[in-house]
Amino acid sequence: MQDIEQLKYPAGKLHIPEKITQEQVEIWIKTIALFPKKVKTELTDLTNQQTIRYHYRAGGWNIKQVLNHCIDSHMNSFIRFKLALTEENPIIRPYDETAWAELPDTLLYDVSESIQLLQLIHKRWVFLLNSLTTEQFNRTFIHPDGDEVVTLKENLCIYAWHCENHFLHIVNAKKFKFPKD
Repeated sequence: MQDIEQLKYPAGKLHIPEKITQEQVEIWIKTIALFPKKVKTELTDLTNQQTIRYHYRAGGWNIKQVLNHCIDSHMNSFIRFKLALTEENPIIRPYDETAWAELPDTLLYDVSESIQLLQLIHKRWVFLLNSLTTEQFNRTFIHPDGDEVVTLKENLCIYAWHCENHFLHIVNAKKFKFPKD
């Protein structure tokens, strides 16, 4: 059996390089671009009921919650990119991810339609990412939790990791089929 850290962070803990290269930026954009297709492929053989029943770890979210969390989180990230591109060092608004994961649009909405939404969000997000210059990737926003200044290229790293980690949560949920608790 895997330990809790491996189950929480199957892609490993997030590491943001001190110096981010253009090559890394391109790899991360590709990761974000491919994420919806990988998720769709992984979920193709599951029923709606299985996406609710299978959890990636005891006490962790079910597949449906992971999928919809990615939609919520990636929409927020897309908006954060736009804020940083149009405002000078804006303070972004955090949200309660756990509470959002319990809302009806997370728990009851059809998985196939959620996948379509994920695909469309990522398509538009990747279009924006591919249009940015190096200078634009150096723009920043402030995350109020810890008053942290985040560059857009650091945020890109965070969300490429986020895609990989949650994709592996889905894979693990199918593999281990943990109960809720």
